[in-house]
Amino acid sequence: MIGMVLAAGAGRRLRPDTDTLPKALLPVHGDTTILDIALRNLATAGLREVVIVVGYAAGVVRDRAGALERAHGVRLTLVGNDRAEEWNNAYSLWLARDHFAAGALLVNGDTVHPSSVEKTLLATTAPDVVIAVDDVKTLADEEMKVTLSEDGTLARITKNMDPASAYGEYIGATLIRPPAAGPLAEALKATWQRDPSLYYEDGFQEFTDRGGAIGIAPIGVVDWVEVDNHDDLRRAREIAARC
Repeated sequence: MIGMVLAAGAGRRLRPDTDTLPKALLPVHGDTTILDIALRNLATAGLREVVIVVGYAAGVVRDRAGALERAHGVRLTLVGNDRAEEWNNAYSLWLARDHFAAGALLVNGDTVHPSSVEKTLLATTAPDVVIAVDDVKTLADEEMKVTLSEDGTLARITKNMDPASAYGEYIGATLIRPPAAGPLAEALKATWQRDPSLYYEDGFQEFTDRGGAIGIAPIGVVDWVEVDNHDDLRRAREIAARC
């Protein structure tokens, strides 16, 4: 089992802060960045091999890789996405398919949350893909919302859903066990080939539609935020100060 961070996006809504930095390297507490928190959480969960998918401003991540390894006691492998500024992250995750074939705990590189999320995912026993879901938060239109099937596994995952009908919000953390890696990679490939602007969550939907089971791991009452804009960044700094 390895850790994995998706950190290829351009973060256009966070300019000028992201003029020369990827979102993952925005500072949220002193010199601590979003990526520092992700790596710290993965290391706390016992994962010492971490793959980072990079794209926009990838050279900055490469330049800092050695310092990040020393700071968090991990070994990093960087996977480059040269289409990150044109295509969406279904393609980014597919590019890392050879790495998640051995099993991975995936986190988005723009999310700040405590390590309890990783521990909750690793404590699950089935099925072979499990997503972390906030079932407490009041939802609106922008969130990546989920509904459940009768057996409690994922039925739908999309932003385009009436918030009132949703079970909760996917928070950008997923456990992928080896038996599901091949079918998930195939679903991701079908997704980006259909439309390269789609999210990897659309690949999760494709995986589900093909008969794959995705489990739900409720995270409980947890302070977390996905950093899409400057209001989110201010919230991330409040949370990071307490982590």
